[in-house]
Amino acid sequence: MIELQHVYYAYEAGSPYLLRDLNLVIHDGDYISIVGENGSGKSTFVKLLLGLFKPSKGKLVNDFKRVSYVPQRFETLNSQFPITVWEVMDCYRRVIRIKDKKQIKKYLQFVGMEDHAEDLIGNLSGGQCQKVFIARALMAHPDLIILDEPSTGIDVKSQAELYPFLKVLNEEHGITVVTVEHNLRAAMRNSTYMYHVAKGSGHLCSPEEYIHEYVSENTGSESYV
Repeated sequence: MIELQHVYYAYEAGSPYLLRDLNLVIHDGDYISIVGENGSGKSTFVKLLLGLFKPSKGKLVNDFKRVSYVPQRFETLNSQFPITVWEVMDCYRRVIRIKDKKQIKKYLQFVGMEDHAEDLIGNLSGGQCQKVFIARALMAHPDLIILDEPSTGIDVKSQAELYPFLKVLNEEHGITVVTVEHNLRAAMRNSTYMYHVAKGSGHLCSPEEYIHEYVSENTGSESYV
């Protein structure tokens, strides 16, 4: 469980708060999509969840023991660097100190990428890259996985494969899923709850409530992808 109680955040002491009075509980087994317009504070919010930023004021408690993060594809990928899928996985295996190399094959098989182990990561499609990054994250055996706009840079077919897979991780393997989303269709289809961030504040609602409060009444301010 992660619990935020009246959390405020500012980049520097004395500067205006970027996030204000956030209250949220993320329970084990939740699938929560963080939504809102660009510049609303979603990325900062995720860094708070990851422990990269500390609240300026308020309380944040994280009881999850193992948290994995899948960044946007373009944040981590240098397509010109000659590294294979296997090498990407093996580097991370060493970082998290897993001795058994068979874990690499296990998780590549789990995401359906075992046949691409020797391919250069820069030659993969966006959807294939995202599967590799998810396999890498799963190798740490997380009880919470956080993804930053997982459908960025991948085609519609790959999206159609990705989101059901995240749902399987959540429902069948008991992994709590938190995604930063611009893909509202996917968010409303898959989430147990949506957390709408706007003007530094957050509001937790069901997908049905989100449609009523933020889509139906504000057509154009939130878009579908």
